[in-house]
Amino acid sequence: MPRFDEDRELVFTPVNELARLIKRKKLSPVELMEAVFRRIEELNPKLNAFLTLAEEEALASAKKAEESLIKGIDHGPLHGMPVAIKDLYMTKGIRTTSGSLVYKDFVPDEDGLLAKRMKEAGAIIIGKTNTPEYGCANFTENKLGDACRNPWNAQRSSGGSSGGAGASVAAGMCPISPGSDGGGSIRIPSSLCGIFGLKPTYGRVPYDIDPVYGPAIDFVCHGPMTRNVRDAAFLLNVMSGHDREDYNSMKDTPPDFFKELESSLKTLRIAWSPDLGYAEVDPEVRSHTEAAVHTFEEMGHKIEEAAPPIDPPFHIWENIASAQNDLLLGFHLDEHPEMLMPYFRTSLEIGRKLSGAELIKAWIEVGRWRVKMLEFFQTYDLLMTPATAVPAFPIGSKSKKLGYGMIEWGLTPFTPLFNFTHNPAATIPCGFTSDGLPVGLQIVGRLKDESTILKASYAFERARPWEDKRPSIS
Repeated sequence: MPRFDEDRELVFTPVNELARLIKRKKLSPVELMEAVFRRIEELNPKLNAFLTLAEEEALASAKKAEESLIKGIDHGPLHGMPVAIKDLYMTKGIRTTSGSLVYKDFVPDEDGLLAKRMKEAGAIIIGKTNTPEYGCANFTENKLGDACRNPWNAQRSSGGSSGGAGASVAAGMCPISPGSDGGGSIRIPSSLCGIFGLKPTYGRVPYDIDPVYGPAIDFVCHGPMTRNVRDAAFLLNVMSGHDREDYNSMKDTPPDFFKELESSLKTLRIAWSPDLGYAEVDPEVRSHTEAAVHTFEEMGHKIEEAAPPIDPPFHIWENIASAQNDLLLGFHLDEHPEMLMPYFRTSLEIGRKLSGAELIKAWIEVGRWRVKMLEFFQTYDLLMTPATAVPAFPIGSKSKKLGYGMIEWGLTPFTPLFNFTHNPAATIPCGFTSDGLPVGLQIVGRLKDESTILKASYAFERARPWEDKRPSIS
């Protein structure tokens, strides 16, 4: 098979193009895998995007994928493609820490649903990306080692909780990495690292029910994190579809998101809110996101400043998430509290103090929000906001407390509401601050309407391309 001359050319090639080259036998899976691991060897010591690597196993699998190609055997749309899995999710034979010192030596005997689905599509797992402890922070810091750092500025955070995924994709250490999102964990790192990330409608993608963290709470889901919109649609095709192990997953056949990108986009009625009525926003972030919305207006779409009439969701998010954390993992607080990160200890303490009445009251309020969001999207096709209130913040940054202090919501106030209401929401790169940090625009859509978000994002990408902009570390 032909060989590429430079790793850089290869690792930043779009995934849908890599897949096409592999299937046409113009690119060897072994060549691609070797380039990825050379890249990781060079950059991971600087960024700490991976907690665990599976180089020997991945190279052996790439060799088998190449042999299958030569024999004419196609293992799926991701045949031979390197993929990184967030370290919250089970991977057979590969260490899975959940970002916690408690599970630093845990190696699962079986794959979770996400790893299974990736393998069924032909992908090869190269390792586990860094995450805060049990995903309970909007930055990626834990007791397993150094913080995960941002490829645009290594003194800044990559966000969280899919911070390792965001950093690895942005820096060209991995072509794609599915993330998970319970309060912004795909959209926050995608925004801060300058890539595209999509949280689908709850249930669009089956979810892991794993032996450590238990079943998914009502607002957590998986989605693609990629360097362009086409790759996100390509990966969402692989990730979507019912699985009998997840009773919440949608039973209807999902659309072909990749093909739908080529269909025409109708004139949209778009709501723009710079603050959702309660957020304090960095002036440069507001300026860039507002300019991005004007780009949609220049395309012919109708823009109105409006927001759903919903109060800040932070206390309710922390109550519900903390109740589940205490139910499933509260024993850690009794057995080895010194091994836990402060933010996770805080979550367990919140959950332990909650009464049943308080929890029911929280869910009643969530129900009201869902009704209000349905009503809002009877008027508008999309809602746009900044993805985060600030650009990538310094490692160890603190913000004004908007909840109990479990999460620094002042930095990232725009994302958790749409986990509660189940609406699909994406982050698209829309500019850079004066000191070179990415800014992201959040696009929220109707339930089950990922297609309109993807098509609108694709139109914006063509109007204002970002994929050629790469962090200096790369």
